[in-house]
Amino acid sequence: MKLLVDFFPILLFFVAYKLEGIYVATGVAIVASAILVIWSWLRRRRVETMPLVTLGLLLVFGGLTLALHDPIFVMWKPTIVNWLFAAVFLASQFIGKRSLIERMMGSAIEIPSAVWTRLNVMWIGFFLFTGLVNLFVVYIGSGFFGAREAIMLASGLQEIDLSACAERFVGDLLSLCNDAHAREDIWVNFKLFGMMGMTLVFVLAQAFYLSRHMKDEPRTLEAD
Repeated sequence: MKLLVDFFPILLFFVAYKLEGIYVATGVAIVASAILVIWSWLRRRRVETMPLVTLGLLLVFGGLTLALHDPIFVMWKPTIVNWLFAAVFLASQFIGKRSLIERMMGSAIEIPSAVWTRLNVMWIGFFLFTGLVNLFVVYIGSGFFGAREAIMLASGLQEIDLSACAERFVGDLLSLCNDAHAREDIWVNFKLFGMMGMTLVFVLAQAFYLSRHMKDEPRTLEAD
């Protein structure tokens, strides 16, 4: 349930993008993240780190996307979020007596200290990998960056709303614009389905790993 709540702004971003394009979707994601933070505060009088970080980075990178009319900034946001969390988990290895993952889950699960350390390293690796995969999709996998550069060079425009290609271009320029929009769509689909799928697979793998190392509860013998 918590995972679904964390993906709430991403889901709204996806829906808004399909309806109105990336700039409206960016604004919707910012508002959704703000609502999530406010709701958490009103409900529990505290806000967890992840929603705050997400909102802060959305305000920065989403704000740059809206101000400069350049989607590349909001596309970098998932990478920055993941790498920031990787840095926090890494720092926790050397600060204090327990890693961050043990501080988060230690009260509910009892496993050896060495397993907590390995689990923390696994999270560091996951965050680093996810950030790299996002950049791969933006620049190589989807081909978005090159396609956008091509339409900007051919049209001489620096600001292009790819959701309105038919309203601005005809002929070869329209084809280039539609191609860039289709490649942008690949990244948006990856942001929702790809990242959520990677997270779910990793969480399930973590649960399986934990189940192998959890200490068995002592059984109470019943008297005959």
